Order: sequence, then structure tokens, then C-alpha cells
Amino acid sequence: MDQSVAIQETLDDGENCLIAVQCLLLLDNGTESRLLGLVEHIKEHALFMFMHRRMAITGSDVTLQKIIPISYDFSVVEVSSPEELAVVGADTRLRVTFLNEEIEFKLPFGSHTRLFLSEVNRAWCDVCEQYPKSPKFDWLTKYQKSAKEPGSLPSIAASTGKIAKRERSHSADTRGHKEDKHTNSSTDKARGEGAHEKKESLIWPTPWIDNRETSSQERVKGEGRNELVRLSTHTVSNKAQMLTMPQFGLRDTLIKCELLKNEDAYTYIENFSFFLGTYNVNGQTPKESLRSWLGCTPQPPDLYCIGFQELDLSKEVFFFNDTPKEQEWMKAVSEGLHSDAKYALVKLVRLVGIMLLFYVKKEHAEHISDMEAETVGTGIMGRMGNKGAVAVRFRFHNSDVCVVNAHLAAHVEEYERRNQDYRDICSRMLFRQLDPTLSPLTIMKHSIVLWLGDLNYRISDLEVDHVKDLIMKKDFETLHNHDQLKRQMDEEAVFVDFLEGEIEFQPTYKYDMGSDKWDTSEKCRVPAWCDRILWKGKNITQRHYRSHMTLRTSDHKPVSSLLEIGIKVVNEESYKRTLEDIVRSLDKLENECIPSVCLSKSEFHFKDVKFMQHRAETLTLHNDGQVPCKFEFIKKLDEPAYCKPWLTANPSRGFLAQGDSVDIDLELFVNRSTAPELNSGQQQLEDILILHLERGKDFFISISGSYLSSCFGSSIHTLCQLKEPIQDMPLETIRELSLMATSETNSPDTEKALDIPKELWMMVDHLYRNASKQEDLFQQPGLRSEFEEIRDCLDTGMPDTLPGSNHSVAEALLLFLDALPEPVIPFSFYQQCLECYFTSGQCKMIISMLPQCHKNVFNYVTAFLRELLKNSAHNRLDVNILATVFAALLIRSPTKQDIMEKRKTQEFFQHFLVQETH
Repeated sequence: MDQSVAIQETLDDGENCLIAVQCLLLLDNGTESRLLGLVEHIKEHALFMFMHRRMAITGSDVTLQKIIPISYDFSVVEVSSPEELAVVGADTRLRVTFLNEEIEFKLPFGSHTRLFLSEVNRAWCDVCEQYPKSPKFDWLTKYQKSAKEPGSLPSIAASTGKIAKRERSHSADTRGHKEDKHTNSSTDKARGEGAHEKKESLIWPTPWIDNRETSSQERVKGEGRNELVRLSTHTVSNKAQMLTMPQFGLRDTLIKCELLKNEDAYTYIENFSFFLGTYNVNGQTPKESLRSWLGCTPQPPDLYCIGFQELDLSKEVFFFNDTPKEQEWMKAVSEGLHSDAKYALVKLVRLVGIMLLFYVKKEHAEHISDMEAETVGTGIMGRMGNKGAVAVRFRFHNSDVCVVNAHLAAHVEEYERRNQDYRDICSRMLFRQLDPTLSPLTIMKHSIVLWLGDLNYRISDLEVDHVKDLIMKKDFETLHNHDQLKRQMDEEAVFVDFLEGEIEFQPTYKYDMGSDKWDTSEKCRVPAWCDRILWKGKNITQRHYRSHMTLRTSDHKPVSSLLEIGIKVVNEESYKRTLEDIVRSLDKLENECIPSVCLSKSEFHFKDVKFMQHRAETLTLHNDGQVPCKFEFIKKLDEPAYCKPWLTANPSRGFLAQGDSVDIDLELFVNRSTAPELNSGQQQLEDILILHLERGKDFFISISGSYLSSCFGSSIHTLCQLKEPIQDMPLETIRELSLMATSETNSPDTEKALDIPKELWMMVDHLYRNASKQEDLFQQPGLRSEFEEIRDCLDTGMPDTLPGSNHSVAEALLLFLDALPEPVIPFSFYQQCLECYFTSGQCKMIISMLPQCHKNVFNYVTAFLRELLKNSAHNRLDVNILATVFAALLIRSPTKQDIMEKRKTQEFFQHFLVQETH
């Protein structure tokens, strides 16, 4: 369902742009769903409220109900009743006011709502920046007839009159603020009144010093310390906007930084119990109570983090990520929690079959904030979610915690692949911060990291009978010395600085379903501790680490760990004193000196860059000035970003205390979107970064490099013209061939082209000869190091045979097809494919009209896939799997593809995988 597309269609005007969309419920009719869209027209904004059908996909599925212009007479207040204060995950209740009209909304709890509200906040900032010019909203008139509710669009004339009055008031307010910078807004005053009956707060990011989302009760407790910040800051209007305005960002950052430095002065350590559980359920439904697992502790834990793997093994969930088993297992968990306490479900996050549930005791719910959830798939091509991880990060009191539930690559020999999955999860799991100007947080940026899941590390170098004999003797220490995870941690290949408790329970994999018997299948798996729980951080003590043998639903046994974790809790009086000292010292520093930094170097050159090869250089900034400073890479004139798409600066912005230094990684990575223009010579690895100091000067950093042309990211037409490896060809020749491919012309001097690219032939031929019976082909990823060897072999012609495993060659083939600038079925034929997907004859007619080299590639690939299907008993492939994987690569959409289009392209491609019978 793409609701934003549906709303954009109703706008019917290219100048009116949908900025953000959010689902909501009206309080006066809690049974009907609505959509709220923020629409922009030349720096004027309005909220459009729609009714929508449950599966709104097109403009005809939504009906415009109300329009609310965002002007000086617009305000939004968060409203919470006392009953809602302690419930984490509760909906956000808002009151929107415009002129004399008030409407109350409910928005769902989570990061999407916060992002939507931040966009509304930014729209209101635009109104302030345009002062004294007032928005006219003439463009809204044409929608007035479309709105179904009488009076849904206030009179533009009336609105303008009100705005004019407000301007005079606004001007007076501003003059008053200039005279007294400690003036509090009328809104702030109103927030303090009637707090015992109903708590109201502006939705804008308010000046909480720790810059985190706090519950309403926390705000009541922290009113004293928050008031100090307001008093130390120039108030610009009666909208409580001070710390969201650019000129106040540095001061807020300084205070936050100083508070972090002095955290020990106002916090103390209090222990809380965390119950961590992991269970690979092998696609089963819950058949027994989970109380013996989840309720096994004498005292009820303060927090629960429960991870599942292989929740659903069906193809539907693999490709469309939808399963009824999510609710079934969530219900089983809720019923299995410790019976001596009441718990609130804070978060559920799932990726295909990997699910994480986070519960807390209800009395702790008000102290949970900054909640974010993310997922990372590490399956084939690094995208599929059959393997990977889900994670939540949150702040509990004053400690930040990250919980990861991972399912890593299977099979005894694939420990390197598991190591790679771990590294991918660590690098790609990024959590957005409440302040959108701050860089995302990685897993390891948290002071407490809890990692659980089916990590799939096995027992090596022991025969199955020897392993079972050691288990019978309970000689777990000897057995653990052969554990792959222990060996990899000892070598510091993975989980550096993580700890795991002593294992005093027998391996949790693999059992016959419904029993405690070891695997009696033909494969007779060696028992292993696949299911593990590890942690990283200070003040953590493990109270138990055990398996739960009485649960027999799966071929795994669940595992639990009870951790006692020291959490930083704020002492309010100490916090107030510390904050007063910081504000006092900053007042002395302010405006005394200009920020200054020195750079380690200003020119960087990357030599011989290759496709999908990560390269990095380090730029060191040192604050040699007299005051702290804030730095940021800024965009050049008429450019969409601060750097070219193949380059990233990490961090791209930040804060430097006096005398401190920071290392900025300048990371270069050429992928499928940037390779084509580099291969063809239309672009070079050249860029200039502008490093800006707030209230200081700009620095210019030169980036250059040489790129080695690759078959990955080159067009089919170009590759068919190349008889030699691409890196043996002059760049000028490649550029000319690329231009010919773009113009679809052939030079009269051109030799007869190859039928298909030789690189494609090498990969398919290798797989045909070596991998026809390979299990899980095109479903299990290869190793990145082996892909790099395969890429170099194809680009240089050395050696003659492809290196690496069958899975690595298969993944290289998929990456090759994915990186083609023009897909095998060109973009110009995409719509025709959607229109005739159900008729085999018409589908084949389209293929007959393709350019000759594209038609040859399509026929060659489909012939190879049909050969693989002849060995489906061994390789476990079927038409659905191949159609899903290859249709997405061969029939790519020139724009974003919705679910319906995806299904049509798969059905189109299936016609070519089924053998014709005569």
C-alpha cells in the first residue's frame, strides 16, 4: 500500500508537493481511519486531511475532508490524559488550532509520527523566516470544492485578515524579546497551568537538555531544569521554537556536551533485571505454554527482550514479509511472562522470520525514551531478509541500550560467512536520532549492547558420536573449546569486547521435532550451541544462562539469560546544580572568541578504485581555538548534497570541545547507481568538500581518484563490443562504445559484436558446469572477498577460471544483472510487460522485439534457469523462487515499483521458466 502516492494523485498539480504523510484517528470517531498529509506550494504549507479506504493505492481511494493552512494562526499542542502517561507505545494525541477552529487527532506511537511532526515544525519555521511577508494561500482555493466537509477550508480573506493582526502582535512580541531575553512565551506559561488535570505540551522539539523524547511525567519532574535553559536562551516567538532555530543550535550542543562530560556529578547507578530470551521456532506455531521459559525467574524481571528466528518459513513471508504467526507468537509470549508483575509491550520489530519483542514493567514505562527500531537483511545480494537482524535502541533513565536479535548464515563450514553477516549488521544497522541534523547511531555507539539470536556457530573438528559422548559426560568445557564462536571471539574476528556467560547446558540444536532426541534425519547434524546471548558494557552481572529442555515445539531449544544491569539514574537536585554551573560558564564564554580548527590535510587521492570496493581515508580536525565549535559539510551552490553520491563523510557534522580532535572517515564506494557514468568516462572521481564552522570560516577539501572500469555497471551493448577484458581497453574506446549504446547506433567500422557479454557467459557457464545441483543456489549469499576475486577475474581476464564458491559466483551474476544501466528488458518495454503479463504469447512477442543483444541475454539466462529446474530435487529451486529473484533484475521499473507491479513482472517471467509441451 502506498498512501503517499494516492494523496499525491489527488493534488493533481506538479507544483504542489507532498512532504510527508501519516495515518491518524480522529478522537470524535475512533473507528474511522484518516490520512494526514503535509503539502507544500512554493514555501507555503497546509495540512490536508483525507478519508481513505484500507488499501488506498490510487487517488480514487482517498477523499479530501479538510484543509488547515499553516500560518501565524496555526498551532499544535500535544494532549495526554493522566491514564495515558505511563503507557509506552500509546498513541500521540494532538490538538490542532487554526483561527477559531480546534481538532483533536491521534497519531500512532513511533518514529514515523515524530518525523511527520518535525516536518510540520519545519513548515511553521518557514512562516517565521518569511516575516513580515504573510502567506496568501491562493493555491488552496481550487481544493475548496473537493473538500467534503462544509466549511472545511476557512475563508482565505478572513485568514489573511487574522494573519495581519497576528503580524502586528508578532512584531510587538519580537521587540519585547529583544528588550528582555529572559521573557517566557505565553504558551510556556499556559503549559504549566492545569497540569494536574491534563498535560499539554507543544509538539515542536522542546529544549530538554539531554535532547531525548521524554514522557509527560518526566517533563513535570524536569520542569525546573528545563526552565533554566529557556531562561538562558533568546526567545524568538510565542511558539517555543528557540532551540529549533539555527542560531541556537550551538548553545544547546555546548550544554549537552558539558552535561555528558559531568554526568557522574548528577547520576547514580541503580540495578535493574533484564530477561533475554532467544528461540528458533522452525516455522512452527506455538503448541505449548512458554511460562517455563519466560517465567522461570524467582522474581519478575524489570525488562524482557525476547527474540525469535524462523518465525515463518513460507515463500510468501520471504518475499512479501507478511505472516499471521507474528500475532500467534506475540500472544504466547504475553501469556508466558512472569505472573507476579504487569508488563507493557513497548516495541515489536520483525524482518521476515526474525522478530524481537520488548516488554517492561508498567512502572518503568515512563522512563523509556528515544525508542527506535531498525532491520538489516544479509541474505542474497545483502538484501533478502531470510538472514540478518532486527534491533531496538532506547534510553532507560539516563543509559542508552541497544538490543539486537540476529539470525546468521547456516551450515558448519560457513563460519566466515557468519563473521561477514555480523560485520554487515554492525555497519549497516543505523538508528535515526531525534535531532535530524545528527548522524545516525550505530550499534556500538551505545553504552550497553545486548546481542541474542541463532548465531549458527557450530562445533568443529569433532565427530558426531564424540560430541554426543562429551554431552553425556557433561564435559561442556572440552566441547566449548571446539565451538566456532569461542574461537572467532578469541581471534577477535567478531564480537570484540563482548562477554558470554559460562555455558553449563547441553547444545540447543538439533533435535527431532517434538522430542529431546538428537537429529535422526539422514544428515544427522552435529549438536551445537547455535542459540546464544552476549553482552557488552559496564556494570553488568549475569544471574543465569540456561536452556529450557521442556519446550519441544521446534528443533531448537530456547535459551534465556538474566542480567543485572547498572543503569544511570538522574538525581534531580544534582542535575539542577550542574546545569546552573554550565549555563553560568557558557555565559562568560559566549561571543569572546571566533571558532578555529586545523586540518590534518586538505587533499585526498584514491588510486585504482574498483566496483563495490570500500575505500576510506581519514581527515583529522583539531580544535586549536579558544572556544568549542560546531562543524558541518555544506552543499555547494545548485547541488543536491554536500558530496557526490559515491562519497560520504562520517561524521558529516559534529561538535568539538576546545583542544579536542575528531577523525572524519572520507569513505568512497562505487555501486550500481554510480558505476555506469564512471565506467563510460562521463564522470570522474573528483569533488570538493566545503567544511563550514559555525560562526567561523569555511575550508575546502579536494577529493580525487582513478577508477578502474568494470563489466559491473557497463551496458550490454558496450560489453558485447568488447572482445578483450574491459581493463585492457583504452578509456576513450569504452567512452565511444558507451555513447554508441546510448544513441543506439553502430559505427560502420565496428567488428561483429559478441552475441552476449563474455563475462555473463563465464559466470553462467561456471554455474552450469559446477552448481546445477547446488543446494540453495541464488538464496544463500557468497563471501564478499570471493566476489572481489570474481570481479577482478572478469575485468582483467586473469585467471581463466572463476575463483570462489558456487554461491559467490551466483551472487556475482545477480549483481551483474542488477548493475546494468539499462536492464535486460529495457525500460521502454516495462509498461508493455505489465499490460500483457497474463498471456504467454504476448509476453514472448515483447521479447522478440528487444534489441538483439538484449534478446540474446534474456534467452540465454532463461535457458540456463530452465536447466536448473531440471535438478530441483537437489538444488531445491522452483519456478516461484527463480521468478521472484530474476524478475526483479531483468524487468526493472524506471520508477518505484509497487507490490502489484512486482507480482505482474514475476508472472510475466514465469512464462519463460515453464517448459513447453507439444
